[in-house]
Amino acid sequence: MSCKRDANTELLPGCIGKSSHREVFLGFAAANLLHSISFADVLDEETGRGYQRRFTPQHSLDFRKYIQQEASSTIPLTFNLRPRQDDAWSVLRSDEFGATLRLRTNYGKLLTQVDCQHRLGHLNDLTISLPFMCYLGLSEREEMEIFNVINSKAKGLSTSLLDFHDATLATDLAKERPELFVALHLNNNPNSPWYRQLDLGGHTTSGLTRRASLRTMQTAIRRFLKQTKILKAHNPEVVAQMVLDFWGAVAFLVRGAWDAPRRHLVCKGVGVYALMGIAGDLLNENRSVCDKRFFVNQLSAFITDIDWGTDGSFAGLGGEAGVKSALAMLRAARGKTASVRVING
Repeated sequence: MSCKRDANTELLPGCIGKSSHREVFLGFAAANLLHSISFADVLDEETGRGYQRRFTPQHSLDFRKYIQQEASSTIPLTFNLRPRQDDAWSVLRSDEFGATLRLRTNYGKLLTQVDCQHRLGHLNDLTISLPFMCYLGLSEREEMEIFNVINSKAKGLSTSLLDFHDATLATDLAKERPELFVALHLNNNPNSPWYRQLDLGGHTTSGLTRRASLRTMQTAIRRFLKQTKILKAHNPEVVAQMVLDFWGAVAFLVRGAWDAPRRHLVCKGVGVYALMGIAGDLLNENRSVCDKRFFVNQLSAFITDIDWGTDGSFAGLGGEAGVKSALAMLRAARGKTASVRVING
């Protein structure tokens, strides 16, 4: 079968085959052409659409420098052509394996960059030939699954982004990953002080002040769940609301520090881990469902006495040892106020 080329048609010769159980098109094309007809579907944290990491210019520039060197090479760039109802793309077979990929460029960029965002990002002006493999007709969900498999161990890929992928792909997140379910509840609930404040690893709204990452929060919550074994008594939805109420109490009591995260550690790693340890202590002492009023009453006795500044009580603390020290300091401060109440009572 033949096809005429016109101003709005790009014809890429190659062959059809199988990558394990998936049909793919294999070919070669100039780097600038592949750049012009493809796009990276970066996660938009505002809408929840997309799945890729945010672009890192230096990573891409490093590859640009390398690929122009003599004897350089690269594994095939990986793309996908998503299903469409129009004739934006088609595969024209010439024999059992030979084929031509026809792209209607007036429909916009059709190839999604499954695994080549940073290799291709700064090659828009280079005509160097590159190999590529293109999946044919993967849905966005299937494309994300492929991306996750390829990049799950990739150096530099945001662990929070991988967590977001797990949440998107999970059948029953509350059951499969309760710590991630609770963390996303904090990030997605408009009544949460963490609402859209956890870094998921994608594009963020301009001007939005980030605090902890999704991975930091869900790791802290995993420790909390292990400490309290609270899921034996309450379902994940109830636990998620209690954790939200806990952080609501924290944000209410230390509002100044909360509203200036760049200068305070209350919502950074060491603060998040240590405070979730205190939340575990409170839940272990009171096994009933706890609300924001309860947490405010319990925390108000000591939390405002802590200097949350970057040069304050927890300055220089980092890693597992730093978290243990910070939690010990919070427990000591809480114990001191409890002793004062008993003496004066």
